[in-house]
Parts: sequence; structure tokens; C-alpha cells
Amino acid sequence: MSQYTIKFSKEGYICYTSHLDLLRLFKRAFKKAGILLSYSQGFNPHPKMGFAQPLSLGYSSISEYLEFETGQEYEPGFLLSRLKAQMPEGIHIASCEKSEGSKKSLAARSVAAEYVIGIPLKEMPEEDGKALCSQFLSQKEIRVLKRQKKTKAMKEVDIKEKIQDLNFTIAGENLLIWAKLDSGSHSNLSPELLIEAVKKLCPFMADRNEIGVMRTKLIFEK
Repeated sequence: MSQYTIKFSKEGYICYTSHLDLLRLFKRAFKKAGILLSYSQGFNPHPKMGFAQPLSLGYSSISEYLEFETGQEYEPGFLLSRLKAQMPEGIHIASCEKSEGSKKSLAARSVAAEYVIGIPLKEMPEEDGKALCSQFLSQKEIRVLKRQKKTKAMKEVDIKEKIQDLNFTIAGENLLIWAKLDSGSHSNLSPELLIEAVKKLCPFMADRNEIGVMRTKLIFEK
């Protein structure tokens, strides 16, 4: 059994492909490439593969990771070239490396993610990006409504401690937000909640369907 990690980007219309459909896409790609995956045991075996952190529907990314286990050893360069040939438009595999040294999965080791959020503005604010960011972060609490997983009820939560770093820039008629947010099993903040919080400060933002979100980096504990 050998374990590998591929890094890939997801851009363009394929960003509207769901997490489960993307798993199916990669499963078919491995099969067409003739790569023998390892499977779990039990009544319903499934290939041993998984993403470091699922990407929300509609988000693009230049920093996604897929871990997988094969039934025989392959050269990473061989896997890279075979898988690249099976990828649809919008998905580019940048690298493939053999996983060594860590017993924990990337999903378990994920601690943060960096995003660029592009927000068209209906009107220009009086403040510049730096002033807007300072005003936003100066709030004692940054409270938004969040749907609870178990009860599905909406509950107000404070997200300030989950924002690790934040910068605003006004570029033309757009507000660009660079954000480093908690992302992992211990603490996680969706960019959607950050967008909702910023909207309270900037009511001149465009509608949500005009806002673009790209994940630019995943950060893991060593």
C-alpha cells in the first residue's frame, strides 16, 4: 500500500461541481488512467481517497489537496501525467507527491485557509480599504447568524476570534478582501459568515450572486 497527495486547482464553471460529484470525477479518472486504488473493507467498500478540506459550491481554488492510497507503488511523476490526461477543463493538477512521515490525514492537520473575496460595490464608500478594515476589526464582537447543524435553527455567534488576519482593498468598483480564517476540525469559519458580517458594515455591497470567492491556500500543522 502506498499513499500520495496531489495538489490541484479548481477554476471556471467546474467550481459549481459539488464535493461528492468531484469525488466521483476523480474516482473515474483513476479508473480510466489504470491506477489501482486501495479500497476499504466491509459490506460497502469505497476507495481510500479524500480531500483535505471540502470546498463550498461556487468557490474556486488554486490550492486543493486530494489524498489517496494505491494497491501498488507508483512513481509520483507517472501518476501526475496519467491523471492530468483525465482532467476536465477547469481542473489542473499541479503536483503529486508520496505521503511520508505523518500518520494524521491532511484533513486532521488543517488549521487555516486563505481566501480572496471579490465584492462589486453599488456605490463607493467614503473610507478607503484600510479604514474600512480597521472599522470592521475594531468591533468588540463580530456577530452573525449561523445555522446549527443538529437543530437547523439560526443562532447568533461571534466570529471575531476565528479571523486570523484580514485586509481590505478598494480596486476600481470592487472591494477585495484577503482573509485568513480558521479551517479545520477544531475551529472553522466559512467565508459566507464573514461576507454576512462585512455586509452589515457595507450595505452598498452587491448581491451575493455577484460576489466571487477563491481559496488561495490551505495551512496545515507541522
